[in-house]
Amino acid sequence: MHQVTTHREEGRLVTAVDLARDAALPAEVVELRARNEQLGRALVTRAVIDQARGMVMALAPCSSERAWDVLVGVSQHCNIKLRDVAAALVATAEGERLPEEIRRGLSRALRCLHAADRG
Repeated sequence: MHQVTTHREEGRLVTAVDLARDAALPAEVVELRARNEQLGRALVTRAVIDQARGMVMALAPCSSERAWDVLVGVSQHCNIKLRDVAAALVATAEGERLPEEIRRGLSRALRCLHAADRG
């Protein structure tokens, strides 16, 4: 059997649904803000990594993929986050000294890259 509702009952039903949706809205807003901040950090980090990649390509002459491999290798060998390795390398363009551990790791990676090209 069909149930008949009046306009007034439909209004209450819609209001109850809207209230339930509105109650979930703050949690969704918090989640979306967190995701937005994370994406913003990722874009900034990505730009620095791409700049460092270009620097390696100029230092080594190598492809973008090989420059990526060099940066990842230095990061793994030194146990330093890739974004931190990249930031340190990019900072050298503004006169900062490359931390010794990263300098050694980068020198080693570039030697390996040149050896692989020769052999």
